[in-house]
Parts: sequence; structure tokens; C-alpha cells
Amino acid sequence: MKIYTGRGDQGQTSLFSGERVGKDLPRVAVYGTLDELNSVLGIALSFSRNQKVREVLLSLQHKLFQAGADMATTSAAKRPVDRIKESDWRSLENLIDELQEKIPALKDFILPGGSPGAAFIHLARVVCRRAERQWVALMKVDQDVNSELLIYLNRLSDLLFVVARYENVLEGGKEEIWQKED
Repeated sequence: MKIYTGRGDQGQTSLFSGERVGKDLPRVAVYGTLDELNSVLGIALSFSRNQKVREVLLSLQHKLFQAGADMATTSAAKRPVDRIKESDWRSLENLIDELQEKIPALKDFILPGGSPGAAFIHLARVVCRRAERQWVALMKVDQDVNSELLIYLNRLSDLLFVVARYENVLEGGKEEIWQKED
């Protein structure tokens, strides 16, 4: 099978549900950003040496494929797609609670960075926040989207913040405290 089809050469793409749409549509922007987020997690995964962090990141990568398929599928789909649901974001909350017990309490704002793995996890967090903002903008023009996905993205960005801090604890990465310049 060839990787190129030429079907997108005029600026259109196909949704999983079959519709041909412009590549500049907000829906396409959201699942494109989810793809970018998945790639950043892949970079973070390549730097992390801790088995727990690696398992979390790999699991998130798999779930992001599902989230992208969810975004690329309208209610007009002839075949069902596995949608993001409450249990998905609840599992993120449980993981946040578990990992927060293993890191120092946060008393100040910290700057993104530390170990290379943690720095890329912080980058993933801000890409996730962008996807979340794009999802909100999409809702203003197209309400045929899964509302559970917004909650999932909100929890995911929180989880990524905690995982970045956890990675820094494990790798000895220094968390730089933000200080207001005079």
C-alpha cells in the first residue's frame, strides 16, 4: 500500500465518518494537534528511563489515537468508533492522585524544564492545552463533538504536569521556581 494517495492535494481530507472536509476546519485542527501531542509524548518517552513513566506515556499515546479517531468521526458515521468516555478521564484523575503522593507538594509556580524527559512532558502539556482551546473554539461552530473529550483533555494536561514533576524527581531534574523580576 502506498502512503500517498493525492486525495489531499486540493486541501481536503476525509473524516473517519466519510465526509470530505477542508484541512483548515477547526475539527481537523483539533485532531492534528492531538497527533502533534502524541509525537511530543513519543519524544518524551525516548528520554524517560523510569518504567512507570514509560508505561503512562505509552498508554497515553494509545488513548490519543482513540481521541483523534473520536474527533475525526461525526454522528453521521456509518460505523461506530470507540469514543472517549467518563471512565477515561476518571482514570486520569486516579493516576494524578497516585503520582501526586510521590512528589513534593507544590508551593510556588515552577518553570517548565528539568530533565530532558520532563521538559518534553511539559511541552506535551502545553500542546494538550492548545488542543483543549481548539476544541472549545470548535464547539462554537460545530456541536457534533464528544463533550467527554474536553474533560479528558483538561485532565490530561493536569496529568502531564504531574508526570513531568514526577519525572524530575526520579531523574534529579531541578524544578526552577518562578520569581518575579523587579
